[in-house]
Amino acid sequence: MMGVQLGALLDEAPAGVAEAQQVVADFDDALVDGFARVGERQSTALRALAAAVAGSPLGAPVAAAVADLSTGVVGRERLAALAAARSAINGAVHDALLDRLDTALGRTRAGWESPDTGPAEHFAVESSRAWLAEVAIAGWCGIDDDLMASADRAVEALLAEPSLRRPAVLLDGLAAELRACDPVAAMERVPARRWADLWSRALLLSWRGTEFETAPVSGRLLILGADVHEHGTAVQVQVYAVLEASGAAPRRVRISVGAAKVDTIVGPTVWQLLSGHPHLLTALAEHRALDITDMPLSASGDLWWYDDRAAVGTAADPFATATVQFADAVAPAVPPLDRDPVHIAEPVFLEGYRVTDGVLCLGEHALRLELDRLPASGPLTPVAVSNSAACLGLLRWDAGQWSLRPLAVRRKVKGEMVTIHGGDWALGPTDPKVAKAQAKSGDSIAVLRERAGRLLRK
Repeated sequence: MMGVQLGALLDEAPAGVAEAQQVVADFDDALVDGFARVGERQSTALRALAAAVAGSPLGAPVAAAVADLSTGVVGRERLAALAAARSAINGAVHDALLDRLDTALGRTRAGWESPDTGPAEHFAVESSRAWLAEVAIAGWCGIDDDLMASADRAVEALLAEPSLRRPAVLLDGLAAELRACDPVAAMERVPARRWADLWSRALLLSWRGTEFETAPVSGRLLILGADVHEHGTAVQVQVYAVLEASGAAPRRVRISVGAAKVDTIVGPTVWQLLSGHPHLLTALAEHRALDITDMPLSASGDLWWYDDRAAVGTAADPFATATVQFADAVAPAVPPLDRDPVHIAEPVFLEGYRVTDGVLCLGEHALRLELDRLPASGPLTPVAVSNSAACLGLLRWDAGQWSLRPLAVRRKVKGEMVTIHGGDWALGPTDPKVAKAQAKSGDSIAVLRERAGRLLRK
């Protein structure tokens, strides 16, 4: 990525982005107090939402929903229309930003062609819609024990149906966050945007099938980097790569693997939870390619990972892959419900920059670095990024501006240029000090498994 490309990206946000995001923010604030009694502030937010989609197919149903809410009538279909309008506005912002990025970088992107699977029909879906409607009526500040109890029943019903696992996990996560923040009314700051995102996504998922069609692919997988998402009860690693398949143009893909955990498992230890994917971890730690056979690939560019269908190949430098492949690799299409600025994560390669106070400067242009998001599970540190000469990272849009989340860097160490990758410790820490500290603290995962085994034997 050159300075002129960064300049084209950062020149200014596409027209209407700030106004559209303000409409969404006002709706999210209205949801905090719920729609049981629509006040002037909420009414203004709802009218703005309806006006924003007035010229689209959503115009009529959203206008009807706003009219009903103003008279105290709250129906599930009406709330679904509001969630769809919110999603459509976010989708328009997402598309404008992604188009700006693709134009600036000269990238080719596949179009979304997966057919609509139609509405999901199951009694469990009805219970989830009912709960989400009750939440919208009560608002985040009006949630009580009875409402949370009904959430448990809705989640249990969804989990019983394998095809509904995706909305089940989403609903369970939202309920867990609400329960952890009880009483919400006493919170200093309500995460209105996040909870509205989860609420609208869960509601829309209840009206649409959740399964994507896949097609088997075979070829060579060249890894770019790994983005580690760690939570107190879960860890997920998203691996970004380029797929070379016979008879097809190279394309960018993403692999996601995860595991449940407890909050005492942190740092490099989290990689042990993913030991069921040895080939993937080896490729990450040793910077190697992977040869895959009949691996399912969805239209969104997500590889459904089966480790037994992969074999570790030859050495593959992520920076060489980025230099050679980025220009020709086709970017994946974006599923309709993922068309949200928060989901933008585009791999880029930068060099010839300088870093000052957490800001990457390339020519006359500046890009904020997400140094606070560097995972503790790898050797990538703020110091390493600040002293680097080249960087592989994810371009993201957050808080109204572009930022870069580093995945790997090149820097000089004792006069030699070395590569520091976020997945370097996938097979265990290579830093002697970290390895010694980990050995001294003991194998926490083995201890927890042994204790769990005792409980199960009782």
